[in-house]
Amino acid sequence: MKKIFAPKLQKNDTVRVITPARSLSMPWINNQEMKDIAEERFAELGLNLTFSEHVYEIDDFDSSSIQSRIEDLHNAFEDNSVKLIITVIGGFNSNQLLKYIDYNLISQNPKTLCGYSDITALANAIYAKTGLVTYSGPHYFTFGDKKGLDYTLEYFRKALFSSGSFVIEPSMKWSNDRWVGKQDNRNFIDNDGYWIINEGQAEGTIIGGNQCTLNLLQGTEYMPSLSNSVLFLEDDYEAHPATFDRDLQSLIHQPDFDKVNGIVIGRFQPESKMTKELLTQIITTKKELNSLPVIGNVDFGHTTPQITFPIGGTVEVKADSKKVSLRIIKH
Repeated sequence: MKKIFAPKLQKNDTVRVITPARSLSMPWINNQEMKDIAEERFAELGLNLTFSEHVYEIDDFDSSSIQSRIEDLHNAFEDNSVKLIITVIGGFNSNQLLKYIDYNLISQNPKTLCGYSDITALANAIYAKTGLVTYSGPHYFTFGDKKGLDYTLEYFRKALFSSGSFVIEPSMKWSNDRWVGKQDNRNFIDNDGYWIINEGQAEGTIIGGNQCTLNLLQGTEYMPSLSNSVLFLEDDYEAHPATFDRDLQSLIHQPDFDKVNGIVIGRFQPESKMTKELLTQIITTKKELNSLPVIGNVDFGHTTPQITFPIGGTVEVKADSKKVSLRIIKH
């Protein structure tokens, strides 16, 4: 499959906000302070913010009709003025859209698509079907973060505005606060850096995002090949160690898992009860992982701040007993 890289962003480019999962009408998202801060952040990046027609449509599942979501997605790719398509937030149901998407339209109009969590299904499916490199990174909602956003913005710029390779360094501090309603009273924790579970080095194509959402694609035409890949995996507070373990085991059962080159694991939320010791047990008891470099506690997932990484791009991982080097080569 030939990979497609969308043009990098430039100042004065237009952003289109879409809602492939949850609606912007959800009360805790439809927050005027958040929207004002987000608008200011995009303006500082030199980007013009626009919204799809149905972002405020909402149903009993805090989402909107498949038809409305597909229409907004297609319109964003068709609009020649739009260079970045960013999701409002995650949710639970973006995989409902996959069989209704016009993948030819997308491949003929390559744009940068960015989001995380439930958007993992959409981003990986588009890459699998078209070769378009998509991005796991901040939502529109993330840009409403008053504090702790500098690191997120740094890697957003590196991934989406520049074509050069870049090294991912650990953040200095992180927060798990769900900040809506308490923007001025957040708790930031010192970051203890990357967890080295297995030493080694690898290079490969990045596949992944939210692990339990990626697993929804197994056995379908929308699942990307794992051959020559480095898996980037994270999960939220609902994924306790046993859940993460069985979801990882499900990936290991995929027929091309033996061609995976390495695994990079995002930071767990404290509510998950995952620790470095428990993660090490999970990894080291799986013989299929013995020869793979595996690192954890990387800045992506459901905590602040977070990197932006390319699904379909290329990464180099080096881990020894003293140091980790994590470099995005092609994006």
